[in-house]
Parts: sequence; C-alpha cells; structure tokens
Amino acid sequence: MQRVACRIEYIGTGFSGYQVQPNGRTVQEELEAALKKLHKGQPVHVSASGRTDAGVHAKGQVIHFDSPLTIPSLRWSKAVNPLLPADIRVSASQHVATNFHARYSAVGKQYRYKVTKREDIFLRNRASFVPTSLNVTHMRAAAEHILGTHDFSSFCAANTSVVDKVRTVTQCDIVEDDEELTFILAGNGFLYNMVRIAVGTLLEIGAGKRAPEDMQHIIAAEDRGAAGKTAPAHGLYLWSVGYAQPMFTSAEKR
Repeated sequence: MQRVACRIEYIGTGFSGYQVQPNGRTVQEELEAALKKLHKGQPVHVSASGRTDAGVHAKGQVIHFDSPLTIPSLRWSKAVNPLLPADIRVSASQHVATNFHARYSAVGKQYRYKVTKREDIFLRNRASFVPTSLNVTHMRAAAEHILGTHDFSSFCAANTSVVDKVRTVTQCDIVEDDEELTFILAGNGFLYNMVRIAVGTLLEIGAGKRAPEDMQHIIAAEDRGAAGKTAPAHGLYLWSVGYAQPMFTSAEKR
C-alpha cells in the first residue's frame, strides 16, 4: 500500500460541508466515490487536514489515502479528476511516508476571506457583499492585536467541545484591491468559526460600530459574546496548509 497526499480545491456552494454526513452532499463523499470507481469498487477512506462548513471554499485543502495502485506520484490528478464533479479538482499529488497524516502532520494553515463592496451576481457565492463604507486603516490597526499567541475563546463558536482555545496567529493582513478586500489569516491552528468571527468583528470596527482598540478587550474577555457577528460562510477560503517538509513542490512546477 502506498500513501498518497493530494492538494484539492473546491467551490463550497453546492456542498453541506467537507465531512460525510447522513443528509446532504459533501466533498469527502464525492472524493471517496471517485476513488472507489478508480479502485474497481473497493472503498477508499480519505482523511483531510480539517473540515470546512457548508458554503466554504478551498484552494489548498490537503487529503491523504492509502492505495495499492501503482500510479506515479504526480499522475494522480489525471487519474482522479475525470471521475470528480466539476466543483472539485485535485491540483497536485505526491507519495508520502506511511506515517504522514493530512491533519495531524500539519503545522499551520492560511485562510482568506473575501469581501466585495459592490453587489455582483457573479460574486454572490464567492465573496461577502458589504455595502457599508469601511475604514481599512482602523481594521488594520485592530488586526495587529490578533497577532501572537492568545486564548481565542472570544472568536470560537459557543457550541464547540474544544477545551484548549490557545492559538498562535502569525499573519492577519487586509489587502485592498479596487472594490474588494481580502482578509488573510495564518497560524498554527484555528478554532471553529474563528476566522469568520474575527472577520465579522473587524468589519464592525471598519463600519465604525467599534473602535480599533476594542480588539484588545475583546480578546482579553475570552467570551464569545464580546466579539462581533460571524461573517457569512461563502466568503471564506481554506487557502493553504503547511507541513514541516514542503509539499507538492515538484507537482507545482509541471
């Protein structure tokens, strides 16, 4: 058996999330169905770097699975993509050690959240429309407080079972391009809804509903009720997953 790691991308609009569930179409379900066809009816279990919610997109989700097939390391995309629906694609692949795990071997992730200041039907499911005028300078000042190691209980969905809510954020940038904003957050790990709550809070600061310095107090409160609303799912992208050893470098050059 050979362990295969793949980088996949998907448009989350038509999915009830990544993980298989009793009702609703999921990314994992479609991946495993395609691999089952490729393996002549034999089930193949896929593990991912993490789950994404309904409507959330991915540019750099990472999965792994074990296979007896002798397909060359970089050819898995050509083998699997014809069997996948149009809203999922394998963008890179490589053979990895048998102790590699897409989730537990990960050392960091980057998420991006896209906001558009114009109402555009072509962006309706790909970016969050915010008609309010936003003060980007204030949002960037507030974003500085998110950097570093903190207890992010204020940015975690209340119904989570996770006990340790300490995480390290290494990047919290806001890129402005014409009428679009991209929030870029990277770190060693993220709590459930952490990025969407952080973005929702930053948007309230940008709209003048809160002051930039409020961010310090929101984090210190360690209380979900202190932060802003959760930004809509359809603006969020799992952009990349980091590992101790570089992944997919050879595939990206082809």
